[in-house]
Amino acid sequence: MDIEKRKSSLDFEKEFLDEKSQTYVAGKSLQDNLIRGLSVRTFEPFINPGIGLEFGCSDGYMTELLSKKLMQLDVIEGSEKFIKKAKERNLKNVAFVHCLFEEFKPIKQYNYIFCCYVLEHVFNVSKILKVVRHAIHPEGLLFVVVPNSRALSRQLAYHMGLIQHLKALTPNDLNHGHRRVYDRVSLERDLEKAGFVSVAQGGIMLKFLADFQMDKLLKMNILHKPQIEGLYKLGCEYPDLCGSIYSICKVKIQK
Repeated sequence: MDIEKRKSSLDFEKEFLDEKSQTYVAGKSLQDNLIRGLSVRTFEPFINPGIGLEFGCSDGYMTELLSKKLMQLDVIEGSEKFIKKAKERNLKNVAFVHCLFEEFKPIKQYNYIFCCYVLEHVFNVSKILKVVRHAIHPEGLLFVVVPNSRALSRQLAYHMGLIQHLKALTPNDLNHGHRRVYDRVSLERDLEKAGFVSVAQGGIMLKFLADFQMDKLLKMNILHKPQIEGLYKLGCEYPDLCGSIYSICKVKIQK
């Protein structure tokens, strides 16, 4: 009975992923690509050439950036559509595994694991982090990025009456298949429960408007490199006002 329930649950997740992949437009969003690039910039000081594992690739934009920092990068992706799109980048040191995160059975350990914009999507966070624990090298690092419920843009939306509370799922969240919204406390709590300890955490880019508005500013060349650099540095000072928050973790040593 439990096996049948689990099978049914995974089938639902596949259908859910296929549905949401149709509406996901990461490759068309300047703001989305910008924040992913800044995430890799934030991670770079912690990465040496090694073997990496990425959970989810969407259109492959971040996959390509990460592949340049690693000897080998394996990618788990449940959407054939996303894998096909990412493969168009013709990345020589990247291998794709088509399966749900919950179904992945690692046959080696990885120096670096990247769960960027993943935890807000999955049904069971603890199950995904358990897979990570099995896949990560004892001295490896886990890199996590999630949208921030306390972003200045979301606080503005709250005070405008557009959302009822800071962790409310917006129409855009639901459209992209988000199931939860994190702040720094709740993110660290989930990671600690899974047996990880943070070695670095913070925010990526102070965000004062919604994504579609940021996109317009970028397309109209109102936001240039100096403003983007300023917003990135402000984010280092005020992580709770950033569009995204991150945590870089290692496995907690049991005493």
